[in-house]
Amino acid sequence: MKLLISIVHERDKQRVNDALLRAGYKFTVVASTGGFLRDGNTTLLIGAEENQVDDIIEVIGGCCSSRDEYINQTPPDALGAAGVLLNPVKITVGGAVVFVVDVEQFVRV
Repeated sequence: MKLLISIVHERDKQRVNDALLRAGYKFTVVASTGGFLRDGNTTLLIGAEENQVDDIIEVIGGCCSSRDEYINQTPPDALGAAGVLLNPVKITVGGAVVFVVDVEQFVRV
């Protein structure tokens, strides 16, 4: 048995949830926040048999796409010179991260 821990962007959450349910997979949703941008994420905990792992990753990947966004840089010194304008920086957000870990025992009580 495997445990898939999937972190998806908040914008992709509903598409991933719907697709996993249509495919017949059960999961637990945990709200989470990204560390870099402090952006909304959702963490999905999915228990699966080993032969289901590739299919689940494919379902998740089909619903999550990365996209470019622009953020304003934070001044290195919050008390820096007034009137300093910083150029927005392009970053890539979205997509999904999936960790697959072995489960030693699974019990439903």
